[in-house]
Amino acid sequence: MVDATGEDHIDVVGMWVTADGHIRQELLPHGRYDEARGERRSAYTGRYTVTGNHLDYVDDTGFSATGDIRDGVLYHEHLVLYREAKPS
Repeated sequence: MVDATGEDHIDVVGMWVTADGHIRQELLPHGRYDEARGERRSAYTGRYTVTGNHLDYVDDTGFSATGDIRDGVLYHEHLVLYREAKPS
């Protein structure tokens, strides 16, 4: 994925899920995210930016966090999330 400045970024859009399925983080197009925790939908929402394989998050309350994608795995603060396969 290449942004408007021509800088190359990895494609992060889609659903990312912890191994136990408890946390589901959907990275939406146009830099928004929606994170569910267990049965609580939209537990956290906000925006994200991507620089290379690094993500910076700011939720709608102003809290910030970071993440990195390494070998197809999203390491988001203390969480480890895996890209959910798209249904075929």
